[in-house]
Amino acid sequence: MKKHNFNAGPSILPDVVLENAAKAIMDFKGTGLSLLSVSHRTPEFESVVNEAQALMRELMGIPDNYKIFFVGGGASTQFFHMPANFLGKKAGYVNTGVWTKKAIKEAKHYGQVEVLATSEDKNFSYIPKGYAIPEDLDYLYICCNNTIYGTEYHTDIDSPVPLIADMSSDIMSRPVDVSKYAIIYGGAQKNLSCAGVTFVIIRDDMLQKVVRDLPSMVNVNTHVDNNSMFNTPPVFPIFVLNETLKWLKSIGGVEEIYRRNKEKAELLYAEIDRNPLFRGTVAKEDRSLMNICFIMAEGKEDLAPEFMAFAKERGMVGIKGHRLVGGFRASCYNALPKESVEALVACMQEFEQLHK
Repeated sequence: MKKHNFNAGPSILPDVVLENAAKAIMDFKGTGLSLLSVSHRTPEFESVVNEAQALMRELMGIPDNYKIFFVGGGASTQFFHMPANFLGKKAGYVNTGVWTKKAIKEAKHYGQVEVLATSEDKNFSYIPKGYAIPEDLDYLYICCNNTIYGTEYHTDIDSPVPLIADMSSDIMSRPVDVSKYAIIYGGAQKNLSCAGVTFVIIRDDMLQKVVRDLPSMVNVNTHVDNNSMFNTPPVFPIFVLNETLKWLKSIGGVEEIYRRNKEKAELLYAEIDRNPLFRGTVAKEDRSLMNICFIMAEGKEDLAPEFMAFAKERGMVGIKGHRLVGGFRASCYNALPKESVEALVACMQEFEQLHK
């Protein structure tokens, strides 16, 4: 039976990327060595890092006055790296769920944190809007897509202060005006790679704004100055990231994947809204294209375990909702084919017929 991978992360990767990664594990670029044991200081691997940076710049339209580097530690490490480098007095955070709450907690070690807006009053089911951004902030921080609750920013914020964004779960899923951001970072294990590598896109002027003396591994300048090679980088995940970027370019880039992602999301949201057994959990204007959350309709809650088993029998993998929301979550990242969404919709319709 074909499996349909809706896991929230680590998530589905393109088949061609898996095939190329498997080949490189056995023989990396004709070196006769496995990618898993090749030196990161070789010209062959340095070319992978350089190509990945160039492809990111091309696909996202990253201006020349930005640097790109790759590190380990996940986005959770950046939760404290960002304030360690840039929070001197006060920073503003928009609280949209678990990941911003974690980032806020880490930032408080370094300075004053002002929560400018929050959607906690409605269990993070919407993106806050219409709040003031004080001009005396060191930076404004947001998480662009909220995997647990299924909300997403669909436009780029105009900020009078440097804007730092965690784009772990929607990077390259839609066009972004990079020039509106001072820093974009994220774990790559949703849309770009397997788990183990974090990307950081940083505007040049921010490199001069580090506010305190820091250990070498924490200082952003260390990784820029050493082209991601200050210590041994996560070699295999960077290779997978580069292969994913090549795949994305081959299918038409960010504009094309955005078209596909909208098509997939519209298909599934339409079924959630139509089917009397299910309902969505977030404000429609803030619905995520990446993480589509839904629950059983009022009065039908007792059918949830049955539907979970029913869907599993039909090859649906990873659709259990996060414990903080419950219900179901279909993560529709870039590499998920439309056919998988169609299969889930058919499954929901079949289940509806059984309970008419």
